[in-house]
Amino acid sequence: MSDYSKLPPRDDDGHVHVVVETPRGSRAKYKYQPTCQAFALSRALEDGLEYPFDWGFVPGTLGADGDPLDAMILHDIATFPGLIVPSRPVAILEVQQSEKDRTFRNDRVLFVPAEQKHAPELGESRKRALEGFFLGSVAGTGKKLEFLGWRGRERAEEEIDSAAKRFREKAV
Repeated sequence: MSDYSKLPPRDDDGHVHVVVETPRGSRAKYKYQPTCQAFALSRALEDGLEYPFDWGFVPGTLGADGDPLDAMILHDIATFPGLIVPSRPVAILEVQQSEKDRTFRNDRVLFVPAEQKHAPELGESRKRALEGFFLGSVAGTGKKLEFLGWRGRERAEEEIDSAAKRFREKAV
């Protein structure tokens, strides 16, 4: 197993590395544990809920919540935990999260694989469905989410670059 947390956020072509933690269709959330360089079961989702797309993180980044940036890859190919998917961002859902007397940003960046020619339509119905999934995925955890809004590719790129800068500054 490799230490995924040490990967750079982008490859030589400028595509964003996204590490799959939880593949689409999973009813459980997996999380990468850098200390043991393995993927561990985080928790089961509520009955009837499953990941609609691959879920993971952007290595070499540090989000406002203290973890690498959250990433969802909008595609329908079969993957597995630990797969690195060169990707390009298409949108960002800005999220404010509250838990244990703490409130912080915990945005979700949406990607497509770099080789995928077109991004799927992110119409209002898909956005509402994704918001419903994100709300359902934290049910019973004590976390509360407030959606601040959807932004486009440019804002997603800015957040990736900012999170990479935070990561580099923390490492110094």
